[in-house]
Amino acid sequence: MKYFDELKRSMEWLAEKPETIFLGQAVEYPGTAMTGTLAGVSKTKLLEMPVAEEMQMGISIGLAINGTVPISIYPRWNFLLLAANQLVNHLDKMKEISHGEFIPKVIIRTSIGSVRPLDPQIQHTGDFSEAFKLMLKNVEVIVLEEPEQIMPAFQKAYLREDGKSTILVEYGDYYNEK
Repeated sequence: MKYFDELKRSMEWLAEKPETIFLGQAVEYPGTAMTGTLAGVSKTKLLEMPVAEEMQMGISIGLAINGTVPISIYPRWNFLLLAANQLVNHLDKMKEISHGEFIPKVIIRTSIGSVRPLDPQIQHTGDFSEAFKLMLKNVEVIVLEEPEQIMPAFQKAYLREDGKSTILVEYGDYYNEK
């Protein structure tokens, strides 16, 4: 089992669910390594977003409140930082803010950017997993180190009934190495 293949298989599994939608940059059109993991997903399930990370998270929250399970894709942790307001102050606190009326489930994919064979420099290779684990109460951060973790982690994120959303952190270098 290969890291990339397990990501692709997980996305195809999620795409079979009628209430899922995939949104982000380079989900419908090529642009990042993550694009290839969506090759088996119907175009009708893909929503290409502009470079507006905070807006994307806000849309993801709105979709989730309405019963959709969005898979919100941020190709790098460094880009997800731009959505931190919506993530920390809204998604993570929605249950409390709404007195339990709204408990959105958002599945967030992000990556620690690859440095091999080309290093895009520090602004694309950050790992903020531990910092966000400390900040988030109702959003679980799961770091995907091995291929065998991938499908169970995405299944947990989709099937969970504990009122939490999930950030799944991939390693860009592992797409071709594991």
